[in-house]
Amino acid sequence: MTPTMFATAPDAPGAAARLPVVLRAVAIAACVPYVTLKAAWIAGSRIGIPDGSVLLDHRGTMIVANVVTLLMDACVVLLALLLTQPWGLRVRAWLLAAPIWAASGLLAPIMVGFPLQLAVAALGGTTAAQEASDAAFLDSWVFAVVYGGFIVQGLALGGLFTLYARARWSRVWRGRIWELPSATTGPFMRAAVTAGALAALGPAALHVMWALGAEMGLSAETVASRTADFRVLEVVRALFAALAVGGAVSLAFRRFPGARVRTALAAAWVGSAVLGAWGGYLTLAALLPVADASGEVPALLPVAYAVEMISGILFACGIASLLRRRGTV
Repeated sequence: MTPTMFATAPDAPGAAARLPVVLRAVAIAACVPYVTLKAAWIAGSRIGIPDGSVLLDHRGTMIVANVVTLLMDACVVLLALLLTQPWGLRVRAWLLAAPIWAASGLLAPIMVGFPLQLAVAALGGTTAAQEASDAAFLDSWVFAVVYGGFIVQGLALGGLFTLYARARWSRVWRGRIWELPSATTGPFMRAAVTAGALAALGPAALHVMWALGAEMGLSAETVASRTADFRVLEVVRALFAALAVGGAVSLAFRRFPGARVRTALAAAWVGSAVLGAWGGYLTLAALLPVADASGEVPALLPVAYAVEMISGILFACGIASLLRRRGTV
């Protein structure tokens, strides 16, 4: 019989048996505010968009962007169903891992960064939401609704994926690093992780420099509008890069042999996903044309983001090699 997440429900405690169902409902419900806002904007509503917002100047571009991001968030619903239905266990591993990896990368910095931004605001710092509101971009409540929903989505999807992976691939993270057979960390993984670590150093250094106030590689508009939470997010990005390097190197070269495989694997997974997903997103954003010369992006910026994306992909290839060698694909 093909195992399912619900196969043990009759013997499991009631709360544990219902947990996947509850998390699925929470994940789907958390999508509603964001999807509703996007649908309203596509339909022509101006809810949350103040008079004079630059968003009103580019109607066609706004529609396309909103359609794309609406579809991306709608994928959360599909993932929530896939992770809790028996047919989800028959999906090829790579076909599931790719969107989960991307979702992890896009949501993790928001889950960490937004609470820190709120802490900065509570301590009197100027936040990006306040700047956007002052600049007639979006009403400040939109950021709370959208980012709050993203955090809930991330927590619910993370819980669902943990339960799913435990049911399907529990052997992957068993034991400690020193117990990994040498065949699981072959030359390909070590080469991919080494290349990824070297590629991640440059962008990570830039994030630290920007957090400390450096202007190199930033547009004049970004320099002029930097806020306290801009620096917080740059630190967060650098920390995720360190997480990717630490986790992947630990697995590939058996550093910290007493550490648990699941800890290193989780660090490498989330860190590489942040590098790959946000690096790719920001590369595209940096290449978009700008109407104001002050917003013109220096050539260093898209290059840095592209290298960051490549480093995340290299780490992901190394992780995939490890998983495949352990018989998970």
